[in-house]
Amino acid sequence: MRETVSQLKLRMAVLDGVYAVCRLDARTGIPSWIAGEFWSITQTPDELSVVCLQECVPSGIRHEGDWRIIKVLGPLSFDLIGIMALISSALAEAGISVFAMATYDTDYVLVKADQLERALKALTRQGMELV
Repeated sequence: MRETVSQLKLRMAVLDGVYAVCRLDARTGIPSWIAGEFWSITQTPDELSVVCLQECVPSGIRHEGDWRIIKVLGPLSFDLIGIMALISSALAEAGISVFAMATYDTDYVLVKADQLERALKALTRQGMELV
């Protein structure tokens, strides 16, 4: 039987650092300027997206900066239903835009740095625990 997120108490933590979401040409290799404990690369036929510490992004790279990362503490089961729906709906109700990411073990939500406190309040109102 699949477990729904409403049957759990999600625990979340804010990662240190301010991040950028970068857009590079799809033919670009993995950039040498990526550093830090958290970074992510996604390649599609149309682009190479990089999420990394904002301080690492060289001038001239197309990017959107000033993101903070909220991590859902995992690992999470692939059978768990509705995690991102719960998080994104709570933030949407608060008028907060998100950039969502997932890994094998867990989910991450990026929110603009100036919206972080509002985002955390919205998530705790939905019963999520911040650690």
